[in-house]
Amino acid sequence: MAWTNLSLCEKDFKNMIYNKLHRTLLLLLPIVALSGCVTTPGWMMRDGPSSNDITDLAVKPNAPVLLLPIDAQINQMLAVAQKHDNFALGLSAAPKPNYVIGPGDELNVSVWEAPPPVLFTSGLASVTGGMGSSAGNVTFPAQRVSSDGTISIPFAGTIKVAGLSPQQVAARIRKALKGLANDPQVLVQVPSNASAMVTVVGDVQQSIRMPLTAAGLRLLDALAAAGGTKDPVDKETVQITRGKEVLSVPLRKVIDNPTQNVALAPNDVITVLNKPMSLTVLGAVAKNDELNFEAQGISLAQALGRAGGLLDNRADARAVFVFRFEQPGVLGKLAKSAPHLQNGDVPVVYQLNLMNPAALLMAQNFPMKNKDVLYVANAPAAEFQKFLTIITSSIYSVDRVVNISAGN
Repeated sequence: MAWTNLSLCEKDFKNMIYNKLHRTLLLLLPIVALSGCVTTPGWMMRDGPSSNDITDLAVKPNAPVLLLPIDAQINQMLAVAQKHDNFALGLSAAPKPNYVIGPGDELNVSVWEAPPPVLFTSGLASVTGGMGSSAGNVTFPAQRVSSDGTISIPFAGTIKVAGLSPQQVAARIRKALKGLANDPQVLVQVPSNASAMVTVVGDVQQSIRMPLTAAGLRLLDALAAAGGTKDPVDKETVQITRGKEVLSVPLRKVIDNPTQNVALAPNDVITVLNKPMSLTVLGAVAKNDELNFEAQGISLAQALGRAGGLLDNRADARAVFVFRFEQPGVLGKLAKSAPHLQNGDVPVVYQLNLMNPAALLMAQNFPMKNKDVLYVANAPAAEFQKFLTIITSSIYSVDRVVNISAGN
């Protein structure tokens, strides 16, 4: 039926519409006001999960995430885990800088006899091909240690040298010549070291492979020999591969902490990585974005500051969440009852309640990690405000329809 054919007068028609809307609102508002403290209507669009959505998910049977409050105990747990992310504790100790010979090394062997020479006479020295030889004194041509770790010395035969120091090799040769030469004295030198090398690659000025010396070599020594890093130290991460062990530490941490400038071991591989670190910030903050941060890391307080802080008119200060995949070793006993992914990681949600003043101190000590997701949920009042906006818009739309239908 057309509005113009209504038998009611314009004023009565308006009153009827308003009265129905008024009664409807009186019924809806108390219900929404009560339920809005817990959740929001399912038909309303939201920016993300509410605080209750996340906490309810974590308490369900076979919950897919582990929910942990950010407090002093959690910060202590993470700090202990971070202590193991360093070269001094995380890597097996390098051997003492007492050089030992290995396959591929080049050796120079010299023998002296006490006078009168018995074995290494001037004629025999010439036959052996010694360089700079004379009666009672012979220096054999340089020879490389074979793959089975041996060398050959005239009259002494095959000598096992791998795993020995030059002094120990000299003692073995001297023992083999005893009874053949007159009180032989032996000197062994290593002009070319091929078995105890360190490799430096990655974001350095020049990739190099350098020998370890008897004096020892430290991490920063090797980086300096490679010409230093290409980018500022705050952006670089250093990785050491030692056998099956692989560990990475920010270069800034190595420079600031002398204990991280560890001694290197034979066959160590040092890789300098310019590995961008980032986290994603979502929810009721001033800036939803992917934030890049320095290799040495930032705290939760710094991350919130770089995101512009919480929005006063939207954010639930009790609902600051950090979503992260943690290794079970970080969580200790907490990992036993936690859900695990196929790769062994544990999905964890850390919650910070900024309504507690002490939480600001907790946030300064909570370390953010690469690929973290920082999420701030909307406050229930903000969701309720959305509902009121929808209702108000609906009333305004009906009022326009009534006015148009009445010919106004």
